[in-house]
Amino acid sequence: MDHYTKESFMLTQSVGFTLTQARNMITAEMDAALKDLDITSQQMGIVLSLNRGVAATAFELSKLLSIDTGLMTRMLDKLETKGLLERSRSVYDRRVVNLTLTEKGEALAARIPEIAPQVLNARLKKFTKAEFAELRRLLHKFIGE
Repeated sequence: MDHYTKESFMLTQSVGFTLTQARNMITAEMDAALKDLDITSQQMGIVLSLNRGVAATAFELSKLLSIDTGLMTRMLDKLETKGLLERSRSVYDRRVVNLTLTEKGEALAARIPEIAPQVLNARLKKFTKAEFAELRRLLHKFIGE
């Protein structure tokens, strides 16, 4: 079933446009909330992914967070400069660079759950539990999960 036609398509009425607006709103609100931690929402994704063991290399992070490798390298450089992560060559494959959070990075990761849920909950405050569950279900359906 086609939901759009060339006659009915309007950019500002498209699902892609609305998803981009929603993403931009959440990103701006999360960035503002994380300002005191001196990280951005994208950097938060890196820190939490490393903290939770979801990814351990720049390549894995790039895939997981949909960030191109060039930008990922620059963000990792910033996090390393801030003393939040360390890079080390794999003993099994010298081409692989493993990433680990420093003690400072682990402490920062522990503070994020005090902040991020507040930002998301504020944006979702008009949703019932059922609507929230449906939104999640529909988004997962949309991305093919």
